[in-house]
Amino acid sequence: MSSTGCTAETSHREQYNDIDCQRPETSTNLSGTGNQTNGKSEDFLVNGICSHQILQDGAASPEAKAVQNKASFKLSWWCKGDNGDQHKHDIVSFEKGNITTAGRTSKQISLKWESNPQTVLILTKPNSVSVRILCAQMVRWLKEHQKLNIFVEPRVISELLAESSYFSFVQTWKDDSEISRLHSKVDLVVTLGGDGTVLWAASMFKGPVPPIVPFSLGSLGFMTPFHSEHYRDCLDSILRGPVSITLRHRLQCYVIRDAAKNEYETEEPILVLNEVTIDRGISSYLTNLECYCDNSFVTTVQGDGLILSTTSGSTAYSLAAGGSMVHPQVPGILFTPICPHSLSFRPLILPENVTVRVQVPFNSRSPAWASFDGKDRKQLAAGDALVCSMAPWPVPTACSADSMGDFLRSIHEGLHWNLRKTQSFDGPRES
Repeated sequence: MSSTGCTAETSHREQYNDIDCQRPETSTNLSGTGNQTNGKSEDFLVNGICSHQILQDGAASPEAKAVQNKASFKLSWWCKGDNGDQHKHDIVSFEKGNITTAGRTSKQISLKWESNPQTVLILTKPNSVSVRILCAQMVRWLKEHQKLNIFVEPRVISELLAESSYFSFVQTWKDDSEISRLHSKVDLVVTLGGDGTVLWAASMFKGPVPPIVPFSLGSLGFMTPFHSEHYRDCLDSILRGPVSITLRHRLQCYVIRDAAKNEYETEEPILVLNEVTIDRGISSYLTNLECYCDNSFVTTVQGDGLILSTTSGSTAYSLAAGGSMVHPQVPGILFTPICPHSLSFRPLILPENVTVRVQVPFNSRSPAWASFDGKDRKQLAAGDALVCSMAPWPVPTACSADSMGDFLRSIHEGLHWNLRKTQSFDGPRES
Protein backbone atom coordinates (compact mmCIF):
# COMPACT_ATOMS: atom_id res chain seq x y z
CA MET A 1 0.00 0.00 0.00
CA SER A 2 1.15 3.55 -0.57
CA SER A 3 1.54 6.49 1.75
CA THR A 4 -2.22 6.68 1.89
CA GLY A 5 -2.18 4.06 4.58
CA CYS A 6 -0.34 5.84 7.32
CA THR A 7 -2.12 7.36 10.28
CA ALA A 8 -2.87 11.07 10.46
CA GLU A 9 -2.42 11.28 14.21
CA THR A 10 1.24 12.26 14.56
CA SER A 11 2.63 15.79 14.52
CA HIS A 12 5.49 16.83 12.28
CA ARG A 13 7.76 17.09 15.30
CA GLU A 14 6.82 13.55 16.31
CA GLN A 15 7.66 12.44 12.81
CA TYR A 16 11.27 13.34 13.49
CA ASN A 17 11.47 12.34 17.16
CA ASP A 18 9.37 9.17 16.99
CA ILE A 19 7.44 9.79 20.21
CA ASP A 20 3.81 9.67 21.37
CA CYS A 21 1.49 9.43 18.36
CA GLN A 22 -1.79 10.10 20.11
CA ARG A 23 -2.02 13.87 19.51
CA PRO A 24 -4.70 14.66 16.93
CA GLU A 25 -4.38 18.43 16.80
CA THR A 26 -1.34 18.94 14.56
CA SER A 27 -1.14 15.82 12.46
CA THR A 28 1.09 14.48 9.75
CA ASN A 29 0.39 11.53 7.53
CA LEU A 30 3.06 9.05 6.58
CA SER A 31 3.62 8.71 10.32
CA GLY A 32 2.82 5.32 11.75
CA THR A 33 5.63 5.65 14.23
CA GLY A 34 5.37 3.85 17.50
CA ASN A 35 4.77 5.22 20.93
CA GLN A 36 8.03 4.68 22.76
CA THR A 37 6.70 5.89 26.08
CA ASN A 38 3.65 3.66 26.13
CA GLY A 39 5.25 0.47 24.85
CA LYS A 40 5.58 -1.17 21.47
CA SER A 41 2.79 -2.47 19.32
CA GLU A 42 2.74 -4.87 16.40
CA ASP A 43 1.17 -2.27 14.14
CA PHE A 44 3.41 0.65 15.09
CA LEU A 45 7.05 0.79 14.09
CA VAL A 46 9.45 2.28 16.58
CA ASN A 47 12.05 3.36 14.00
CA GLY A 48 9.97 3.63 10.87
CA ILE A 49 6.67 4.66 9.36
CA CYS A 50 4.29 1.85 8.48
CA SER A 51 1.80 2.06 5.65
CA HIS A 52 -0.52 -0.80 6.63
CA GLN A 53 -2.01 0.81 9.74
CA ILE A 54 -4.92 2.10 7.64
CA LEU A 55 -6.07 -1.48 7.17
CA GLN A 56 -7.27 -1.25 10.76
CA ASP A 57 -8.22 2.42 10.81
CA GLY A 58 -10.18 2.23 7.56
CA ALA A 59 -11.61 -1.27 7.86
CA ALA A 60 -15.15 0.05 7.98
CA SER A 61 -14.80 2.37 5.00
CA PRO A 62 -16.12 1.53 1.51
CA GLU A 63 -12.55 1.69 0.20
CA ALA A 64 -11.24 -0.98 2.56
CA LYS A 65 -11.30 -3.77 -0.04
CA ALA A 66 -9.42 -1.65 -2.57
CA VAL A 67 -6.89 -0.65 0.06
CA GLN A 68 -6.19 -4.28 0.97
CA ASN A 69 -5.04 -4.90 -2.62
CA LYS A 70 -2.48 -2.11 -2.48
CA ALA A 71 1.21 -2.58 -1.90
CA SER A 72 2.44 -1.83 1.62
CA PHE A 73 5.74 -0.25 2.49
CA LYS A 74 7.79 0.97 5.42
CA LEU A 75 9.50 4.35 5.72
CA SER A 76 12.49 4.39 8.05
CA TRP A 77 15.38 6.62 8.98
CA TRP A 78 18.58 5.70 7.19
CA CYS A 79 21.97 6.91 8.39
CA LYS A 80 25.22 6.64 6.45
CA GLY A 81 27.53 4.10 8.06
CA ASP A 82 24.76 2.61 10.20
CA ASN A 83 23.92 -0.97 9.26
CA GLY A 84 21.53 -1.59 12.11
CA ASP A 85 17.78 -1.10 12.22
CA GLN A 86 17.92 1.10 15.32
CA HIS A 87 18.64 4.77 14.67
CA LYS A 88 19.34 7.70 16.93
CA HIS A 89 16.72 10.36 17.43
CA ASP A 90 17.26 13.88 18.67
CA ILE A 91 16.24 13.79 22.32
CA VAL A 92 16.45 16.66 24.78
CA SER A 93 17.33 15.46 28.26
CA PHE A 94 17.82 17.08 31.67
CA GLU A 95 20.69 15.84 33.79
CA LYS A 96 21.94 17.60 36.94
CA GLY A 97 20.12 20.74 35.89
CA ASN A 98 21.76 20.88 32.44
CA ILE A 99 19.87 20.73 29.14
CA THR A 100 21.62 18.47 26.64
CA THR A 101 20.74 17.14 23.20
CA ALA A 102 21.60 13.71 21.87
CA GLY A 103 24.14 13.59 19.08
CA ARG A 104 22.55 14.44 15.77
CA THR A 105 23.04 12.22 12.75
CA SER A 106 22.37 12.81 9.09
CA LYS A 107 19.03 11.12 8.51
CA GLN A 108 17.53 10.14 5.19
CA ILE A 109 14.04 8.67 4.87
CA SER A 110 14.10 5.36 3.04
CA LEU A 111 11.09 3.57 1.52
CA LYS A 112 11.11 -0.22 1.49
CA TRP A 113 8.25 -2.11 -0.12
CA GLU A 114 6.72 -4.79 2.09
CA SER A 115 4.62 -6.10 -0.80
CA ASN A 116 5.05 -5.58 -4.51
CA PRO A 117 3.50 -2.48 -6.13
CA GLN A 118 0.62 -3.36 -8.42
CA THR A 119 -0.74 -0.09 -9.82
CA VAL A 120 1.03 2.96 -11.28
CA LEU A 121 -0.50 6.33 -12.21
CA ILE A 122 1.32 8.19 -15.01
CA LEU A 123 0.74 11.96 -15.30
CA THR A 124 2.17 13.89 -18.25
CA LYS A 125 2.83 17.44 -19.35
CA PRO A 126 0.28 18.31 -22.08
CA ASN A 127 1.04 19.48 -25.64
CA SER A 128 4.45 17.82 -25.86
CA VAL A 129 5.26 15.34 -28.62
CA SER A 130 8.36 14.01 -26.85
CA VAL A 131 6.39 13.42 -23.63
CA ARG A 132 3.65 11.64 -25.56
CA ILE A 133 6.18 9.28 -27.20
CA LEU A 134 7.91 8.59 -23.88
CA CYS A 135 4.58 7.91 -22.15
CA ALA A 136 3.62 5.28 -24.74
CA GLN A 137 7.00 3.57 -24.37
CA MET A 138 6.82 3.62 -20.58
CA VAL A 139 3.26 2.24 -20.47
CA ARG A 140 4.26 -0.62 -22.76
CA TRP A 141 7.38 -1.42 -20.70
CA LEU A 142 5.57 -1.30 -17.35
CA LYS A 143 2.88 -3.66 -18.63
CA GLU A 144 5.10 -6.15 -20.44
CA HIS A 145 8.11 -6.25 -18.10
CA GLN A 146 6.68 -5.28 -14.71
CA LYS A 147 3.11 -6.66 -15.12
CA LEU A 148 1.60 -3.53 -13.54
CA ASN A 149 -1.84 -1.98 -13.81
CA ILE A 150 -1.63 1.46 -15.45
CA PHE A 151 -3.80 4.55 -14.83
CA VAL A 152 -3.52 7.71 -16.94
CA GLU A 153 -5.58 10.87 -17.40
CA PRO A 154 -8.58 10.76 -19.80
CA ARG A 155 -6.69 13.05 -22.20
CA VAL A 156 -3.74 10.65 -22.29
CA ILE A 157 -5.78 7.50 -22.84
CA SER A 158 -7.38 9.14 -25.88
CA GLU A 159 -3.91 9.85 -27.27
CA LEU A 160 -2.75 6.29 -26.59
CA LEU A 161 -5.80 4.68 -28.20
CA ALA A 162 -5.45 6.97 -31.22
CA GLU A 163 -1.95 5.56 -31.64
CA SER A 164 -2.84 1.87 -31.19
CA SER A 165 -5.60 -0.37 -29.86
CA TYR A 166 -2.85 -2.20 -27.94
CA PHE A 167 -3.32 0.28 -25.10
CA SER A 168 -6.89 -0.79 -24.38
CA PHE A 169 -5.75 -2.24 -21.01
CA VAL A 170 -4.90 1.25 -19.70
CA GLN A 171 -7.37 2.59 -17.12
CA THR A 172 -8.60 6.10 -16.36
CA TRP A 173 -11.39 7.88 -14.44
CA LYS A 174 -14.63 9.61 -15.40
CA ASP A 175 -15.33 12.21 -12.72
CA ASP A 176 -14.04 13.90 -9.58
CA SER A 177 -15.50 11.24 -7.30
CA GLU A 178 -13.27 8.63 -8.95
CA ILE A 179 -10.25 10.94 -8.61
CA SER A 180 -10.93 11.21 -4.87
CA ARG A 181 -10.61 7.42 -4.61
CA LEU A 182 -7.36 7.15 -6.58
CA HIS A 183 -5.22 7.11 -3.44
CA SER A 184 -6.83 3.81 -2.44
CA LYS A 185 -5.86 2.19 -5.75
CA VAL A 186 -2.52 3.69 -6.79
CA ASP A 187 0.78 2.50 -5.30
CA LEU A 188 3.10 4.81 -7.23
CA VAL A 189 2.77 8.00 -9.28
CA VAL A 190 5.12 8.75 -12.20
CA THR A 191 5.24 12.30 -13.59
CA LEU A 192 6.63 13.18 -17.02
CA GLY A 193 7.22 16.93 -17.18
CA GLY A 194 8.58 19.64 -14.94
CA ASP A 195 7.82 20.95 -11.48
CA GLY A 196 4.38 22.04 -12.69
CA THR A 197 3.49 18.42 -13.41
CA VAL A 198 4.53 17.48 -9.86
CA LEU A 199 2.31 20.29 -8.51
CA TRP A 200 -0.55 18.95 -10.63
CA ALA A 201 0.01 15.43 -9.33
CA ALA A 202 -0.04 16.64 -5.72
CA SER A 203 -3.21 18.68 -6.30
CA MET A 204 -5.09 15.56 -7.42
CA PHE A 205 -4.77 14.07 -3.93
CA LYS A 206 -6.74 16.02 -1.33
CA GLY A 207 -5.52 13.68 1.40
CA PRO A 208 -2.72 11.10 1.48
CA VAL A 209 -0.40 11.04 -1.54
CA PRO A 210 1.31 7.93 -2.97
CA PRO A 211 5.08 8.13 -3.56
CA ILE A 212 5.88 10.21 -6.66
CA VAL A 213 8.70 9.49 -9.13
CA PRO A 214 9.31 12.74 -11.07
CA PHE A 215 11.07 12.58 -14.45
CA SER A 216 12.57 15.80 -15.75
CA LEU A 217 11.10 16.97 -19.04
CA GLY A 218 10.59 20.61 -18.07
CA SER A 219 12.74 23.69 -17.51
CA LEU A 220 14.39 24.08 -14.10
CA GLY A 221 13.37 20.87 -12.34
CA PHE A 222 13.83 21.51 -8.62
CA MET A 223 11.56 18.55 -7.86
CA THR A 224 12.38 16.32 -10.85
CA PRO A 225 15.72 14.56 -10.27
CA PHE A 226 15.27 11.63 -12.68
CA HIS A 227 16.35 11.67 -16.32
CA SER A 228 13.87 10.23 -18.81
CA GLU A 229 16.48 8.45 -20.95
CA HIS A 230 17.19 6.12 -18.03
CA TYR A 231 13.57 5.48 -17.04
CA ARG A 232 13.84 1.68 -17.24
CA ASP A 233 16.73 1.46 -14.80
CA CYS A 234 15.20 4.10 -12.51
CA LEU A 235 11.77 2.49 -12.30
CA ASP A 236 13.21 -1.00 -11.98
CA SER A 237 15.29 0.13 -9.01
CA ILE A 238 12.38 1.99 -7.37
CA LEU A 239 9.95 -0.90 -7.80
CA ARG A 240 12.47 -3.21 -6.11
CA GLY A 241 13.35 -0.71 -3.39
CA PRO A 242 14.55 0.58 -1.07
CA VAL A 243 14.51 4.16 -2.34
CA SER A 244 15.36 7.46 -0.67
CA ILE A 245 12.37 9.74 -0.14
CA THR A 246 11.88 13.46 0.44
CA LEU A 247 8.72 14.31 2.38
CA ARG A 248 7.56 17.65 0.98
CA HIS A 249 5.21 19.45 3.33
CA ARG A 250 2.02 21.11 2.11
CA LEU A 251 -0.04 24.02 3.42
CA GLN A 252 -3.74 23.63 4.13
CA CYS A 253 -5.58 26.88 3.40
CA TYR A 254 -9.08 28.00 4.34
CA VAL A 255 -10.91 31.12 3.16
CA ILE A 256 -13.22 32.49 5.86
CA ARG A 257 -15.71 35.04 4.60
CA ASP A 258 -16.78 38.01 6.71
CA ALA A 259 -20.38 36.74 6.48
CA ALA A 260 -19.44 33.45 8.17
CA LYS A 261 -21.08 32.97 11.56
CA ASN A 262 -17.91 31.44 13.05
CA GLU A 263 -14.43 30.30 12.06
CA TYR A 264 -15.66 26.78 11.40
CA GLU A 265 -17.91 27.99 8.58
CA THR A 266 -15.31 27.99 5.82
CA GLU A 267 -15.00 27.17 2.16
CA GLU A 268 -13.44 23.87 1.08
CA PRO A 269 -9.79 23.61 2.15
CA ILE A 270 -7.14 24.05 -0.53
CA LEU A 271 -3.79 22.24 -0.35
CA VAL A 272 -0.68 23.86 -1.82
CA LEU A 273 2.75 22.36 -2.36
CA ASN A 274 4.56 25.60 -3.26
CA GLU A 275 2.81 28.69 -1.94
CA VAL A 276 -0.34 30.71 -1.41
CA THR A 277 -0.05 34.33 -2.58
CA ILE A 278 -2.18 37.26 -1.44
CA ASP A 279 -1.73 40.26 -3.73
CA ARG A 280 -3.44 43.44 -4.94
CA GLY A 281 -4.47 42.00 -8.29
CA ILE A 282 -5.30 44.70 -10.86
CA SER A 283 -5.83 47.38 -8.19
CA SER A 284 -3.47 50.36 -8.16
CA TYR A 285 -3.67 50.59 -4.36
CA LEU A 286 -1.29 48.94 -1.91
CA THR A 287 -2.53 45.79 -0.26
CA ASN A 288 -3.43 46.23 3.38
CA LEU A 289 -3.22 42.88 5.15
CA GLU A 290 -3.34 42.22 8.90
CA CYS A 291 -1.31 39.14 9.80
CA TYR A 292 -1.62 36.99 12.92
CA CYS A 293 0.30 33.94 14.09
CA ASP A 294 -1.60 31.75 16.58
CA ASN A 295 -3.77 34.79 17.44
CA SER A 296 -0.71 36.97 18.12
CA PHE A 297 -0.46 40.03 15.90
CA VAL A 298 2.55 39.82 13.57
CA THR A 299 2.42 42.88 11.31
CA THR A 300 0.42 44.77 8.70
CA VAL A 301 1.58 44.20 5.14
CA GLN A 302 1.52 47.31 2.98
CA GLY A 303 2.92 46.60 -0.45
CA ASP A 304 2.15 44.40 -3.43
CA GLY A 305 1.26 41.42 -1.26
CA LEU A 306 2.43 38.47 0.81
CA ILE A 307 3.66 34.95 0.07
CA LEU A 308 3.10 32.07 2.50
CA SER A 309 5.36 29.34 1.18
CA THR A 310 6.35 25.81 2.02
CA THR A 311 10.04 24.99 2.09
CA SER A 312 9.58 23.15 -1.23
CA GLY A 313 8.28 26.46 -2.62
CA SER A 314 11.26 28.39 -1.23
CA THR A 315 12.96 28.19 -4.65
CA ALA A 316 9.88 29.51 -6.48
CA TYR A 317 8.00 32.84 -6.07
CA SER A 318 9.29 33.34 -2.52
CA LEU A 319 12.89 33.27 -3.78
CA ALA A 320 12.10 35.88 -6.44
CA ALA A 321 10.61 38.09 -3.71
CA GLY A 322 13.75 37.88 -1.57
CA GLY A 323 13.01 34.85 0.59
CA SER A 324 15.63 32.34 1.64
CA MET A 325 16.22 28.96 0.01
CA VAL A 326 15.36 26.20 2.49
CA HIS A 327 15.81 22.45 2.21
CA PRO A 328 12.35 20.95 1.44
CA GLN A 329 12.41 18.55 4.36
CA VAL A 330 12.79 21.38 6.89
CA PRO A 331 9.27 21.80 8.34
CA GLY A 332 8.33 25.46 8.34
CA ILE A 333 6.27 28.24 6.74
CA LEU A 334 8.03 31.04 4.85
CA PHE A 335 6.52 34.50 5.43
CA THR A 336 7.74 36.60 2.48
CA PRO A 337 6.44 40.11 1.61
CA ILE A 338 6.11 41.15 -2.05
CA CYS A 339 7.61 44.61 -2.69
CA PRO A 340 6.80 45.97 0.79
CA HIS A 341 6.70 49.77 1.13
CA SER A 342 9.17 49.56 4.00
CA LEU A 343 12.95 49.34 4.27
CA SER A 344 12.82 47.11 7.35
CA PHE A 345 10.34 44.40 6.31
CA ARG A 346 12.47 41.27 6.11
CA PRO A 347 11.18 37.74 5.32
CA LEU A 348 10.53 35.31 8.17
CA ILE A 349 10.59 31.54 8.56
CA LEU A 350 7.93 30.37 11.01
CA PRO A 351 7.81 26.98 12.79
CA GLU A 352 5.64 24.27 11.31
CA ASN A 353 3.17 24.05 14.20
CA VAL A 354 1.73 27.58 13.89
CA THR A 355 -1.48 28.77 12.22
CA VAL A 356 -1.15 31.95 10.14
CA ARG A 357 -4.18 34.18 9.60
CA VAL A 358 -4.15 36.95 6.98
CA GLN A 359 -7.15 39.29 7.05
CA VAL A 360 -8.26 42.18 4.84
CA PRO A 361 -9.20 44.97 7.29
CA PHE A 362 -12.44 46.89 6.90
CA ASN A 363 -10.53 50.12 6.19
CA SER A 364 -8.73 48.60 3.20
CA ARG A 365 -9.02 50.68 0.04
CA SER A 366 -9.42 47.63 -2.19
CA PRO A 367 -9.94 43.87 -2.00
CA ALA A 368 -7.05 41.42 -2.19
CA TRP A 369 -6.67 38.31 -4.32
CA ALA A 370 -5.39 34.91 -3.21
CA SER A 371 -3.93 32.31 -5.57
CA PHE A 372 -2.92 28.77 -4.64
CA ASP A 373 0.09 27.32 -6.42
CA GLY A 374 -0.59 29.88 -9.14
CA LYS A 375 -4.23 28.94 -9.76
CA ASP A 376 -7.72 28.84 -8.16
CA ARG A 377 -7.68 32.61 -7.72
CA LYS A 378 -10.13 33.92 -5.09
CA GLN A 379 -11.10 37.46 -4.14
CA LEU A 380 -10.78 38.50 -0.50
CA ALA A 381 -13.10 41.38 0.35
CA ALA A 382 -12.91 43.55 3.47
CA GLY A 383 -13.38 41.34 6.52
CA ASP A 384 -12.43 38.13 4.71
CA ALA A 385 -9.52 36.07 6.00
CA LEU A 386 -7.16 33.36 4.79
CA VAL A 387 -6.03 30.80 7.37
CA CYS A 388 -3.01 28.57 6.67
CA SER A 389 -1.38 25.77 8.61
CA MET A 390 0.75 22.75 7.83
CA ALA A 391 -1.28 20.02 6.16
CA PRO A 392 -1.21 16.53 7.67
CA TRP A 393 -0.45 14.91 4.30
CA PRO A 394 3.05 15.53 2.87
CA VAL A 395 4.03 14.70 -0.69
CA PRO A 396 6.65 11.90 -0.81
CA THR A 397 8.95 12.28 -3.82
CA ALA A 398 11.64 9.76 -4.74
CA CYS A 399 15.27 10.90 -4.71
CA SER A 400 17.82 10.16 -7.39
CA ALA A 401 20.69 10.09 -4.88
CA ASP A 402 19.50 11.38 -1.52
CA SER A 403 17.46 14.35 -0.35
CA MET A 404 20.39 16.67 0.34
CA GLY A 405 22.25 15.71 -2.83
CA ASP A 406 19.17 16.32 -4.99
CA PHE A 407 18.54 19.70 -3.35
CA LEU A 408 22.09 20.94 -3.85
CA ARG A 409 22.15 19.68 -7.44
CA SER A 410 18.90 21.51 -8.18
CA ILE A 411 20.11 24.91 -6.93
CA HIS A 412 23.51 24.50 -8.62
CA GLU A 413 22.12 23.41 -11.98
CA GLY A 414 18.79 25.24 -11.92
CA LEU A 415 19.87 28.58 -10.45
CA HIS A 416 23.66 28.47 -10.97
CA TRP A 417 23.89 29.24 -7.27
CA ASN A 418 27.14 31.00 -6.28
CA LEU A 419 28.60 30.48 -9.73
CA ARG A 420 31.77 32.56 -9.97
CA LYS A 421 35.17 32.33 -11.58
CA THR A 422 37.78 31.01 -9.17
CA GLN A 423 40.23 33.62 -7.93
CA SER A 424 43.58 33.43 -9.71
CA PHE A 425 46.27 31.67 -7.68
CA ASP A 426 49.17 33.72 -9.08
CA GLY A 427 48.08 37.11 -7.69
CA PRO A 428 49.49 38.98 -4.70
CA ARG A 429 49.81 37.03 -1.44
CA GLU A 430 50.16 37.87 2.22
CA SER A 431 53.71 37.61 3.35
